[in-house]
Amino acid sequence: MLDAIIIISFIVAGAGIGFHGIEDLPASVLKQVTNEGALRVVTAGFGALIGLALGLVVQTSYRRLERQVRAMPPDILLSRAIGLVIGLLVANLLLAPTFLLPIPSEFSFIKPIIALVGSILFAFTGISLADTHGRALLRLINPNSIETLLLAEGTLKPASTKLLDTSCIIDGRIEALLGTGFLEGQLLVPQFILAELQQVADASNDQKRMRGRRGLDILNRIRDAYPDRIQIHSADYDDVPTVDAKLVRLAQEINGTLLTNDYNLSKVASVQKVPVLNINDLTQAVRPAYLPGDSIDLKILREGKEPTQGVGYLEDGTMVVVEDGRNYMGGEIQVIVTSALQTSAGRMIFARPRTSAIAEERV
Repeated sequence: MLDAIIIISFIVAGAGIGFHGIEDLPASVLKQVTNEGALRVVTAGFGALIGLALGLVVQTSYRRLERQVRAMPPDILLSRAIGLVIGLLVANLLLAPTFLLPIPSEFSFIKPIIALVGSILFAFTGISLADTHGRALLRLINPNSIETLLLAEGTLKPASTKLLDTSCIIDGRIEALLGTGFLEGQLLVPQFILAELQQVADASNDQKRMRGRRGLDILNRIRDAYPDRIQIHSADYDDVPTVDAKLVRLAQEINGTLLTNDYNLSKVASVQKVPVLNINDLTQAVRPAYLPGDSIDLKILREGKEPTQGVGYLEDGTMVVVEDGRNYMGGEIQVIVTSALQTSAGRMIFARPRTSAIAEERV
């Protein structure tokens, strides 16, 4: 019923505008019209067709917006509504003096345009801020909620906002990490990181250009999959020369956590007391720990340094040196771990074929 009302309203409005619109035509044009009634009918018909098209567009957009609102969590819906209201109030307060400016009558149309554009900008700014700080806003509105009380007594710690750097986005593992649900809090991508990604994607070097485009593709997929968690932040610092320094400064200002896989950036941020989550450190931490006696299914890829050795690799890149594994090159066998060695270059595992290990035990 509502769909029909929307479409019919636009058709009637279009027909009415077309019917009465000829009154605004110049007198010289109207003098050339022999049948004014027929002209009104024609313009009303064209207006009705245009109204039908606009009505269908508005009806489709309304239904799409309705589905998004219904699927939106209540806390996000409430915080965005509050941000929208606050943005419009601020717009009215700041734009009210523009109507008092002595603008000539020929340019009086500028005032409503300024009011409209300003209201839209402030409304979207309010919604964006609500997305970033929505939960804190709701705690201010309802200070007696359980979450607020737990935060006040220190039992519950709020999830800090995570700042993504260029290397982390290009790396791509952030996409899989988000899918696991282990990463909490809002994810912020500063505008200067987007600019750096675009600069890499436009580089003359083929390898750099491919990496930049990969980063942009990954960022778009993340935004499509998690639209309520990924936000583009417009902050920039003209007085700060490098992107890494801008990231650290922004993290300090918003008390955020830096998410990266850049070793040097991690160290610089740590020195400046900025919390850092390094994806490489996470990867090292979740690697399975193989103890002597554990069995592994392994494909022998090449010869080792010793005459009888074969070498294979685990999924995480760990090298496995297999004694008596040279004869199994190109095939997949089950090996038994004999020892593990942690070096500065990474971890190395030593093993033997399962058949050989069992034969030795029997002897």
